[in-house]
Amino acid sequence: MRKISLVLVAALLLLVSNVVANDYNPENPTKRISFQIHKMLKDNNFDINDDLTADVKFIINDEGEIVVLSVTTSNETLEGFVKGRLNYKKVDNAQEGRVYTVPVRIEA
Repeated sequence: MRKISLVLVAALLLLVSNVVANDYNPENPTKRISFQIHKMLKDNNFDINDDLTADVKFIINDEGEIVVLSVTTSNETLEGFVKGRLNYKKVDNAQEGRVYTVPVRIEA
């Protein structure tokens, strides 16, 4: 009986050590796409006094490219800028056919 409990404790320790050693770090794909979009929109030359905001709705086509569906903003210049910078640009690790909505803010 004592040997069985010793074997069970050893097996439990082995199992726990394997679970702890597993480096499971799931990343949110939306955050990765947001980071890539941030890099695409980073270099701009807006001469503004207030921050500009927009909600960008897009889908990923079968070639891994962004297809902008709509840009919700009151500033037409920002809308054209976002569409020009994002439309048909490739992104990594995006789910094809899924509709994404990402908020965009251009700081003054």
